[in-house]
Amino acid sequence: MSKTPEDFSTFYNEENLKFDYVLARMCYEKFKPFFSGPVALECGPATGYMTKYLVNDFKKLYAIEGAATLLDKIPDYKNIIKVKSLFENYKPKIKFDTIILNHVLEHIENPVHLLKKMREWISEKGVICVGVPNAKSFHRLAAVKMGLLKTEYELNERDKKSGHYRVYDFNSLKQHAIESGYEIINMGGVFIKFLSNSQMEQFFSEQMIQAFFEISESFPENCAVIYVILKKNTANDSLS
Repeated sequence: MSKTPEDFSTFYNEENLKFDYVLARMCYEKFKPFFSGPVALECGPATGYMTKYLVNDFKKLYAIEGAATLLDKIPDYKNIIKVKSLFENYKPKIKFDTIILNHVLEHIENPVHLLKKMREWISEKGVICVGVPNAKSFHRLAAVKMGLLKTEYELNERDKKSGHYRVYDFNSLKQHAIESGYEIINMGGVFIKFLSNSQMEQFFSEQMIQAFFEISESFPENCAVIYVILKKNTANDSLS
């Protein structure tokens, strides 16, 4: 029997996600210049570690999460609407100006199907901000050289515990976006990472982390996270 979001919810705790909180803030900083309009949807907010920033950018923020235990951990901000639902079952009654899809697609068995479905969720000038783990990250390439992974695309134990189906690279991410009927208006990488999360927490100072965040623009294909900013390709409306 396939696992549900609740089955993976115990992974999302402060002990497991210390450095993920740092990466979430960095992804937010990359996404923010592209935010559009007053109404947004955050998909898969987990415990709300990016939500706490997003509530300051939109008049109304919807947060859809499949695990009720995670949704309950997000504070009841005055402008947030929490939705307990699987993405596949969600049928919003409004259009969103911005959709944030950070560290979600790797959890979805059929990401193209979901992205096509989301074309109906966004306004005509709306954007979707997508961030995913990068197979070509330096720390994964090093793991291959060390014999810890057979290839950079192999799922490691942390991937499996958090419910990942795949690890992306720029080619596969762009392919899924274009196949789903979107135009890519911006793309890039977030943070140069040479060590595991636990090692980063142990050995890297705030100053070092900020430095590796700033130089990541020079090495987007090898960052820990890669992202694309999407808008609907109206020439592909038949895909909706």
